[in-house]
Order: sequence, then C-alpha cells, then structure tokens
Amino acid sequence: MTAHTSCRTILIASLAALLLGTPAGCDRPPGARGAPPAAADEHDHADHADHADHADEVHLTPDAIGRYGVTIAEASLWMLRPTFVAPARVGFDAEAMAHVGSPLAGRIVEIRVRVGAAVRKGDPLLVIESADLGEAQAAFLRARVAAEIAEPAAALARAGWERAGQLHAESEGISRTEVERREAEFRAQEAELRLARAAADAARHRLSLLGMTDGAIDALATGGKLDPRATIVAPIDGGVVQREVTLGEMVDPEQESLLVLANTERYWVLADIPEGRIPEVAAGSRAWVRTGGAGGASIESAITFVSPFVDTATRTAQVRIEIPAAGLALKPGMFVLVEIVAGDPALPDPAPVVAVPESAVQTIDGQPALFVPVAGEENAFAVRRVATGRTVGGLVPIASGLVEGEPFVSAGSFILKAELGKSTAEHSH
Repeated sequence: MTAHTSCRTILIASLAALLLGTPAGCDRPPGARGAPPAAADEHDHADHADHADHADEVHLTPDAIGRYGVTIAEASLWMLRPTFVAPARVGFDAEAMAHVGSPLAGRIVEIRVRVGAAVRKGDPLLVIESADLGEAQAAFLRARVAAEIAEPAAALARAGWERAGQLHAESEGISRTEVERREAEFRAQEAELRLARAAADAARHRLSLLGMTDGAIDALATGGKLDPRATIVAPIDGGVVQREVTLGEMVDPEQESLLVLANTERYWVLADIPEGRIPEVAAGSRAWVRTGGAGGASIESAITFVSPFVDTATRTAQVRIEIPAAGLALKPGMFVLVEIVAGDPALPDPAPVVAVPESAVQTIDGQPALFVPVAGEENAFAVRRVATGRTVGGLVPIASGLVEGEPFVSAGSFILKAELGKSTAEHSH
C-alpha cells in the first residue's frame, strides 16, 4: 500500500536478544506465619495496589526479545482503500510452458533430464530410436540420387535440342520435326529434374520435421550413413516440471506430451471474481496473495489481466496476478486467497489514517490491543487497548488508542501476549 507523502515511514528498530524475564508486579512475597493480622492486611493492600499498577505489563530479557523477533516501530499514516477477498489458485505461466512430444514413433533409449532440472533452449532431453526416421533418411538419399541423375540427363537433352535447332537454321540439314522431337525430349527431362529436386526438398523437409538439424541432414547427404536415433531438444528455457515416459517405453506422435517444461521463476495466481465485483477491478489494481491463512505471508502485487468473459456456470471472471516464485512456499496447484483493492486505481487517494501490521494486533480479554514500550522501564511493554477498522492489505487501521509517531510492538507481540497470560494465571492463584 502506498503511503501518503506526508505520512511518516515506519521505522523498525530491533531490540537485543535475551531470556524471558519475570513480568513486573508478579512477585508477591508470602506473609510471615504467625504475624499480627493488622500487619498482614497492610502488606496485602500494598501488594494488590502494586499489582493493579502493573497488571497489563510484561517484562522480557534482551535474549527473549532477540529470539522471538520483538520489534518496535513508529506509528505511521497510510492511505487505505476498501478491499475484498477472492479464492485463487497458483499455476505456472501458461505463456511460458511447453508440452514436449515426439514427432515420430519409436523407443526411448536415453533420458537426459530429471524432473526439476533446469534446461536451456536447444538442450537435449530424450533420445528416440525410430524405424520411421531410418526410412525417412533412406528416402532422402534416394531422392537426392534421383535428382543428381536427372540433372545431367536434362543438360544432355537441352544440348541435343539446341544443336538440332542450330543445324536446321543454318542448312536445313535436319528436319523441323526432328528439332521439335528433341525439344519435347528436353522438356520431359527438365520436368523430371524439377520433380526429382522437389522430392529431394520434400524428403529433407520431412527430416527437419522429425527433429534432424540442418547440420545433421547435410552430414547424412555427404556421408550417406543412416542414423535412426532422434534427439528431442528443449523448445524453451525453463524447468522440467513433469515427465510422462520411462526408459525403453514406446512412444508416438499421438501422445500429448512426454515432458512438460515451464518457467519456474514466475507464477500466475488466478482468482475468480464474482460477477458483481467485476466493475471494481481493472488491470493495475493492487492485490495481495495470502500464502497460509491469517498467519501466513502476504505478497503484494497487481492485477495484470482481467478476462473479458464471465463463466456462465460460476458467474465469475478470472483475473491474473503475476508473482516471483523465488523464496516462496507456494507451489502450482495450491489454493490461496487474494485480497484485491476495490475501485478504479485511477481515483484520488483516500485520506491517510494510522495503521499497523496485522501481526501487531492481539486480542486480549476479547478486545483488540497493541503492546507499547513502557516509558522509563527498559524491556517493559504495556497493553494498549485500541479501536480497529477492517484490515486492508495486511494493515489494520487504528481508529483510536494510537497516534502517529507513537512507538508500538510491530512484530513478536504474540510472545508478549503469551507472557501476559502466564502472569495473569500466576496472580489468579
């Protein structure tokens, strides 16, 4: 969420790490057995008064503060827009995926990659031994030989026609009919040459479709040695996310895919937006992907695409959010929740309000509360009851109880709540 220019930036100061200490006001010395009643009553009154003054305070040692990540921040102003939550699922970038199949029938004789391997475009993936490839290579060689034979025959027919025409023109030593016959022979040979060359080109093209490179085809044409093994290479950069074949398995072009490659550096989060909410979202709207319920991480991003169609069965439209995959616990196929800013992102920003991270707010005695440092007491924290609004993008607006610039515990407040509960339990006995 973008902060107003006049808003203060949250300043997080880590405290040093220490063992948990005894909460203030928790030690109550036992009264001496046999003491006069008046003296005992006076001591009890003083002890209860001290406990009342410090009942909502917790003391931690520096070790505990460091171990549990207790962090102090300064309350800042934030501009919060209304949001709504939609269900979503994580998937691979469909525009950076490849289903790798086999262009020919044959047997898998080598598997060069494992699931999870990273590959570059052109890297070998599989090797297939195929009788179809051997036959196609033989057909290519035959077509080349036919074209090579047809070429001199056509050249000889042309030469005979040209000599006959010259002799007829100079002395009419040859009849016009003979000239025309030789021309017909040349035309026939020329047609055969064109057909032979076309057949050779078609045979070469078929080898390309079967996976042979230009270099391999040229080597075949030069050496004439058949090699019925085809290497399937990666069509894109990515990771091997699925493998559907095993060594020795028979494959053919009818199989949808042998391997699946995908971009593993970026994921798509696809959320289903109810029909009534569609006018409130647009490309560029801010969104947060929640990775594991209320206590999970929240990844800020933006909507990159809104489907122009509504699913007639669910009455929802799909929106896409793109997030980096590095360092996330998310996996394709997982279900998540997406919090989306409602309204036109081009509208003016709302008035700034004091807001704190959602993890800073604890429920104590049924009411929302924060922990704030106790002035003049080192490593001491007091409960501060607050009035809160609806959470937006992981930030909770504070209607009352905290003002801009005041320090509060922004992280690690869970351990303070736990220690406060232990202290209360001890005093109840």
